[in-house]
Amino acid sequence: MTHIKTVSTLDLVECLSIAMDLVNPAVSNHQRRVGYIAYQLAREIGINGDELCDILIAGLLHDCGALSMRKRELTLAFDYDDARDSSFNHAEAGYQLLKKFRPFSRVARYVRHHHPFSGRETETAVFHHDIFNSHIIHLADRVDALIIKGENVLLQTQEIVSKITSKKAVLFAPSLVEAFAGLAAKESFWLDIENLNTGAIFSCSTGFGSLKLDADNMLNMVALFGHIIDFRSRFTATHSCGVAACAESLGRLADFSENDCFSLKMAGHLHDLGKLVVPKEILEKPGRLTEDEYAIIRTHSYYTYKILKKFRDLDTVSQWAAYHHERLDGKGYPFHLGEDEIPMGARVMGVADVFTAITEDRPYRLGMDTKESVKVLTKMARNKALDADIVDLLTKNIDEVVQTLKATQEKALLEYQEFEASLSSQ
Repeated sequence: MTHIKTVSTLDLVECLSIAMDLVNPAVSNHQRRVGYIAYQLAREIGINGDELCDILIAGLLHDCGALSMRKRELTLAFDYDDARDSSFNHAEAGYQLLKKFRPFSRVARYVRHHHPFSGRETETAVFHHDIFNSHIIHLADRVDALIIKGENVLLQTQEIVSKITSKKAVLFAPSLVEAFAGLAAKESFWLDIENLNTGAIFSCSTGFGSLKLDADNMLNMVALFGHIIDFRSRFTATHSCGVAACAESLGRLADFSENDCFSLKMAGHLHDLGKLVVPKEILEKPGRLTEDEYAIIRTHSYYTYKILKKFRDLDTVSQWAAYHHERLDGKGYPFHLGEDEIPMGARVMGVADVFTAITEDRPYRLGMDTKESVKVLTKMARNKALDADIVDLLTKNIDEVVQTLKATQEKALLEYQEFEASLSSQ
């Protein structure tokens, strides 16, 4: 059994929310603001306890299914209707992703309906919690869409309230419009929205900080994060889980402790968290990246580090995840660490990431076979890009590692195919 410390559910959710909102300055902090507004609306109408926490989490993750920059931008339009965009229903995608994590079953349903197709549901929604609580997310989302960033929010409140009120019983449940009007009269409500500082703060400010994940649920939750990161593209659909499996396998072969093997698996699922900053359009580009595009790619491990470092209980996981592109010759990124600064866990992550990546198909090439990949890893070890001892360990146990990796990736690929099928059937 691992001895890793428990972490607040809400803190992890907020960090994922921050990562997703980094994809485009236009949506910066959007999900956190929606989470805050939804939380205040729910409190205003008397919702409390676990249901209130689920509404907050749903607000923080409501756009997790909007997997491209274009989709994220579209959702900011006040009159946006997900039903009219036949190319991709991001609310359904979010539901399909979140429902995989059992503790988020209600959260997933709230996300699924957060863009109601019309106001026909608003009067009867009070009898169906899933729909009604989705309307809370919807109203919060539209309020934030109306706020003009960079301008004094207090000078905008009257027009925002007027716009929301004009859609009462058309787009928004009447009781929620009335609750919003009460909140909108308070300057503090608007100023709190404008001053949500980057960082995990909801646990303290909402009183939900005591909601902790045990080891099994923590691993399941970071696996969910891996799906949100990877399912943006069919070319990365199995990557994070593959790195997690490969790193854990190498850790066991290297006689890492049970706790450290657990940390390697966690780091594998989270190592590309910062890649949510990278537009899907770059990830799926079939040709050579431009200098500007490659510069964007090189930011991702930095953001993984910045997002995860907020958790002192996950310091080891954070370093191992974020240092996966550091090199022993000091020419890696983003920190250009020297050989004596790169911990062994990060060295394992580096080998696991390269091996998993080069054996997967990409838009610009097919995956390498085992023989080719070993040649690449050996050359990188010779050039001090990777740890030679870890590469040697992988080479000597290649069949065992590949068997574990492939079994994990086949399961993930099936989950991705089910995810895609669920969306195409809508």
